[in-house]
Amino acid sequence: MDIFEIEGELRHDRGKGASRRLRRAGKLPAIVYGGHKDPTAIQVTHTEMLLHTEHEAFYSHILNLKIDGKTERVVLKDMQRHPYKPFIMHMDFLRVSESEAITIRVPLHFVNEDRCVGVKQGGGVISHLMADLEVTCLPRDLPEYIEVDLQNINLGESIHLSELELPKGVEITSVAHGGDADQAVVSVHAPRGGASDAEGEEEGGEEGAEG
Repeated sequence: MDIFEIEGELRHDRGKGASRRLRRAGKLPAIVYGGHKDPTAIQVTHTEMLLHTEHEAFYSHILNLKIDGKTERVVLKDMQRHPYKPFIMHMDFLRVSESEAITIRVPLHFVNEDRCVGVKQGGGVISHLMADLEVTCLPRDLPEYIEVDLQNINLGESIHLSELELPKGVEITSVAHGGDADQAVVSVHAPRGGASDAEGEEEGGEEGAEG
């Protein structure tokens, strides 16, 4: 697993004006909270954060945040981007403890799409209904991603939350709180205007001719 190191500094000035000055100086306002400690306002380097956020793993990893020489283990909980410019406006980090479960979103990796039975033999199309998944686990059990194998999925079939193979110690947050375990994650279906539609049109044409 990649190790992400973040250099932060304590931030003493607050408010919109102070945040604008920070951004003009190439810095980014952020906050660290949780871990039975008071929230701490910090600033980080915008360029560094922009590079980190290009990596998928950054969003589902334990991060090492260094503030004035002290290191805290955190996860990224929220990030505000500019509506149309390539700028990050604010970041929220959550402190983690090895003995306390965290809730975080991890990406889904769909594998064997090129070998999918429903596509190769049935001419189907794959529809990804989810791109990531919110899970709850201890920090040591946090997966970088969850793999979804599509090789043996036939035309007209789906993979549901209850069918995902989760690492030990990891649970789907929504299901753990009584949510729908039968919610589909990915499906293989006939393409629109595909063979079945064409056959239907042909039969209709024949019936019309006979009539």
